[in-house]
Amino acid sequence: MSKLLKDTVFEWVKIILTAIVIAIIITQFIRPTLVRGESMYPTLEENDYLIISKISYKIKSPKTGDIIVFKTNLLQEDGTHKDLVKRVIATEGNHLVIKDSKVYVDYKLLDEPYIHNQYTTGDIDIIIPENKIFAMGDNREKSLDSRYEEVGLVDESDVIGKVTVRLYPFDKIGIVK
Repeated sequence: MSKLLKDTVFEWVKIILTAIVIAIIITQFIRPTLVRGESMYPTLEENDYLIISKISYKIKSPKTGDIIVFKTNLLQEDGTHKDLVKRVIATEGNHLVIKDSKVYVDYKLLDEPYIHNQYTTGDIDIIIPENKIFAMGDNREKSLDSRYEEVGLVDESDVIGKVTVRLYPFDKIGIVK
């Protein structure tokens, strides 16, 4: 076999192996998603393109303040199940109270500079059960979230991953907090 042929074969093997590694990383560790709706405004906006870390919660559990994507039983227009993007407000064992438009976790007023209009509807007093999460959108007036029966508490097993990076719009590329 000539040196040129060997070099060409070697280059093709490198390209194929690199493509396989990239495919494994994309399918196993990260996932892209597109924001639909206004429920996370002003943090996220309609058509923001996000990268979700699927491995984050294989190592540790979600914590208050994380923005997560999770599976629901809600149906989209095409009949498929809808994934939601929301912020973790309380986790297993936390005592959550929503009263007079204020959110308390374990008797402490939650500092929520990220919410739109600083108003939270609902009258809730609950201790979050094992393996459950209470999640809400940052735009509380326009968010279907754990306050409502249609969504309810999120099973930790339904969490797809943690929102980590916004890729689009280009002027807002960066880490999502």
